[in-house]
Amino acid sequence: METDRKDGRTPNQLRMLSCSRNILHRAHGSASWSQGETKVLAAVYGPNAGTKKNEDPEKACIEVIWKPKTGQIGKAEKECEMIMKKTIQSICLLTINPNTTTSVVVQVVNDDGALLPCAINAACAALVDAGIPMKHLAVAICCCVAEEGSVLLDPTKLEEQQMRGFAYIVFPNSALSALPKGSSLVDGEPLEHGIITSVTHGVMSVDEYLRCVGRGRAACAKLSDVLRRSLQKSES
Repeated sequence: METDRKDGRTPNQLRMLSCSRNILHRAHGSASWSQGETKVLAAVYGPNAGTKKNEDPEKACIEVIWKPKTGQIGKAEKECEMIMKKTIQSICLLTINPNTTTSVVVQVVNDDGALLPCAINAACAALVDAGIPMKHLAVAICCCVAEEGSVLLDPTKLEEQQMRGFAYIVFPNSALSALPKGSSLVDGEPLEHGIITSVTHGVMSVDEYLRCVGRGRAACAKLSDVLRRSLQKSES
C-alpha cells in the first residue's frame, strides 16, 4: 500500500530541484540548493593557513558552521555540523593542502523538509565552486518510512513529522570523480554502489532501510544531473 501525498507526488518523486553557484562574491566559493520550499545557501572560505585545535596538521582541516534561519544554534544543529564535517572530509583530498583550514558556512533560508540532505548538496556545489580538491562529488537524499511501511522520497516538513522513521543517505558520484581509473572500485564493486554517510531517525526494519537505500540510490541520478548542469553552466 502506497501513502497518498498531499502535494500530489508519487512516493518516488522528488520536489523541484534548483542549484546556483558563485552567488556570494566575498566567499571563495558559494552555492544555493533548493528542493521544493527548502532552500540552503553554502559559502566556502579557504583554505587558510593553520588548523584548529586537536586537528591533524598533516592534513587539511574542514570546519562546518551551521546558521539556522532564526534563533540560536542548538543540539540538532550541532549534530548537522558534525555529520556534514565527516561527510565533507570523506570526499575531499585532505593531503593536498596540509595544515590549512577550509570553513563551510551553511545558512538555512527555509526548512520545509529534507534540510540536511539539501545542505550537503549545497555544500558540495560550493566546494566545487571554491576549487577545493575533491575525490569525487556526492549527492544526498532523505527517505522516509510511513506507518504502514511504504517508502517516500524527499519529504516535506509535514511528511517528516508524520513518518515512523527516516534516513539521510549520501551517495558518491563516481561519474564526476578525480580518482584514477580503477581506483573507484571498492572490494570489486563500483564506487557508486557504496554509501558515504547514513543517518537514521525513528524506527525502521532492516528490510525497510534497504528499500530506502535502493530507492534513494535510484533517485540520486536526478540530483546528480542537477549538480552536473550547475557545473557545466559555470564552465561555459
